[in-house]
Amino acid sequence: MDMMERVLDVLLAVAPPLAVVVATVLAIWAFQRWVLPHVGASGDKRFPRQVGVLALAMTGIVLAIVALPASEQIRGMLLSLLGLALTAAIALSSTTLVANAMAGIMLQAVRSFHAGDFIRVGEHFGRVTEQGLFHTEIQTGNRDLTTIPNAYLVSNPVTVVRHSGTITSSTVSLGYDVPHDKAEALMIESAQRAGLEEPFVQILELGNYAVTYRIAGLLAETKQLVSARTRLHRAVLDVLHGAGVEIASPTLMAQRRLSEDSRLVPGVSFLHRSGLSSERAPEDIIFDKAEQAEYIERLRFEQGQLEARIKELESRSRAAGEEAEQARQQTEIERCRRRIARITLFLDTIAAPPS
Repeated sequence: MDMMERVLDVLLAVAPPLAVVVATVLAIWAFQRWVLPHVGASGDKRFPRQVGVLALAMTGIVLAIVALPASEQIRGMLLSLLGLALTAAIALSSTTLVANAMAGIMLQAVRSFHAGDFIRVGEHFGRVTEQGLFHTEIQTGNRDLTTIPNAYLVSNPVTVVRHSGTITSSTVSLGYDVPHDKAEALMIESAQRAGLEEPFVQILELGNYAVTYRIAGLLAETKQLVSARTRLHRAVLDVLHGAGVEIASPTLMAQRRLSEDSRLVPGVSFLHRSGLSSERAPEDIIFDKAEQAEYIERLRFEQGQLEARIKELESRSRAAGEEAEQARQQTEIERCRRRIARITLFLDTIAAPPS
């Protein structure tokens, strides 16, 4: 009987910590089975899985220590030992593990890019495949997978290709004997063949032997970013060669016998030249988000000015003795309120997330 009582006492003593361990395992299993499928997309589940399992495991360890059949002094020593171990781990790995974990939490909070986005950081360029607590994985143009530590992403500028479209360009050098209006027309045609929208041409450099042109346009379908560049290069070659224009890239130095009266100046067709004032500036395409931000800032300033104007008119209306003057003030107040309502509606539309 004494043996059975001792065994029963031991079982009753170890039952609370065992129950905590079982509850922790069940909680982790339930989290992965029922909670995790409803958190984020399929490519974004590694981060919440790691954080959730880590938090549940640490909570289970602390509760198991608290439930141990020991005195308060021993439990306090165990908790202190656990705290020291965690502190030592943080101190020893602060430059790697903890730094990447904190950077991963920061990236998840900022959400500057998501799975499937094209990003460029340093010499790395590719599409994001996974975002974890400690690293981010991208797939490069060679179909290889590159793992980038999150601390590297936080400490270096990250360029994200916008879903609404990006500028794709190609650079080519042509000789001085090719009129620039002819070169620009041919390259505009090549960009249109490549499927780019709103193409434009820039003259980058007047070199010793050739003129460097840049043809660029808006690519609306960013998922075809890699193939679009190839299509643009191919179209530039086809159009220029089809028109009999020599490409002087990288360097083509022509030595020809010229008479004393000859000049290396191409003919200019004034009949086919279009004024720059009638063309859309490239900055309107490249910096559209900055233009929108500036416009929104102006609207908010105007909104503040109108609100101050309404307060001024209301004070004047109360001080005015004549009904005609009060009616005029009220008409001006209503006009300002209608303008404020239109500005507020526009700002709410801009701030609303896309459906």
